[in-house]
Amino acid sequence: MKPRHQVSRAAVDLIKRFEGYRQKAAQLPDGRWTIGYGHTLTARGGATVSEQDAEALLLYDLITVAHAVNENSYAPLNQNQFDALTCFAFNIGTENFLRSGVLRRINEGSLLQAACAMEMWRKADFEGERIVIDALVRRRAAEKTLFLTPPDGQWVPAPSPVLRPKVDYDATCAIPRQTPAAVSTRLEGDKAVAEREEGVAAPLTPVEPEEDAPTATEVAAAGVSARLEKILADEPAAKPVAKPVEDLVVPEPPPAAPVIAPVAASEPAPVLHAPVEAAPTLEPFRLTPEEPILAQAPLFTPDPPVAPAAPQAPVEPTLFETAREPSRSPFNLGGFSTSGAEVDLQTLDVPLTPPERPVFGGSSLLVSLGLLGLALFGGGVLWNLSVASDPGLTPVRMFGWGASVIGVICFAVSAYLLLRKLGGPDIDDDGE
Repeated sequence: MKPRHQVSRAAVDLIKRFEGYRQKAAQLPDGRWTIGYGHTLTARGGATVSEQDAEALLLYDLITVAHAVNENSYAPLNQNQFDALTCFAFNIGTENFLRSGVLRRINEGSLLQAACAMEMWRKADFEGERIVIDALVRRRAAEKTLFLTPPDGQWVPAPSPVLRPKVDYDATCAIPRQTPAAVSTRLEGDKAVAEREEGVAAPLTPVEPEEDAPTATEVAAAGVSARLEKILADEPAAKPVAKPVEDLVVPEPPPAAPVIAPVAASEPAPVLHAPVEAAPTLEPFRLTPEEPILAQAPLFTPDPPVAPAAPQAPVEPTLFETAREPSRSPFNLGGFSTSGAEVDLQTLDVPLTPPERPVFGGSSLLVSLGLLGLALFGGGVLWNLSVASDPGLTPVRMFGWGASVIGVICFAVSAYLLLRKLGGPDIDDDGE
């Protein structure tokens, strides 16, 4: 069972030092009355109290505070820690103490963090603003010192040569951004008045470094700038020289296209034959399986070569040309006709016999795809059976079902493509 502590003389003296003694009752700005060492419960206007009675009233007020600290702190505390918490709770109020971070860290066992958290309660409402008060900063420091004082007086040694202190940048939030206000209280008749002490700087003045000595950041920045200027110092780039006008070459205009005279409608249009001196060797091409296969025999009979100067005699159409209507596209099977010029295809290396249709090309890939689909499907089913104890549609079961569905899709696609390769309909000679 956790022992219950009693308030010691150290806590009473600490509270008396920071609360101050008031012999006559004074009215607070909120309408309440205070007397003695911060006693407000039974204070009335016009009442007076001696120092012995004021201390008795303080001990009476500390009964409730000590009970709250004993009942709500679950970590083992020594007498100094209990006295410091009692002074802290008496100042901020038991309600604020119960929901403060100090009590939460104590119950977590973080006693050092709890001592540092006391310093957060250093602000008060003064002249319509919530500012840091100098007296509260000092009071929190005294309570923190009492909290960290060992009960037997045996401090843990920390020799400077062994543990050389370094700056803690994480603790910058503990430094007030403005100068704390030095506030004193005095009595004007039967009212307690708080006023700023004379000759003290305003509390909202930001804390700035000295102007004479540069900061470490400024010194480092100046050193880096000087080094960069030394490294990046280059000669000025030469200006581009303009090219003289005499050296500029004016391009000649392109030659005009020859004008072709129109041919009368009554005269037959002459057919020009472009002599083929050295026909380029073309690679043979193949008809894809989707294109129609026209015939096994030669598709056309090439015309005999005609001299360029002699007019071309009409060529009798072959059996294939009379059987089929000539194509209206500019590309004909009997030759290339472009802008009235014909090119002989005798020199073109065109295989007239269509190649055999590949049947088993890419079958191994499709078989592998089918086997992969079966493996995924079987693996997904086994996965779901192994996690059958999990209720509902959990992510683990969804993984198994997803693998099974992907396997079914892969197997179906491979089977469809294999059947299409092996048993697809043959295309007739007309391509229908």
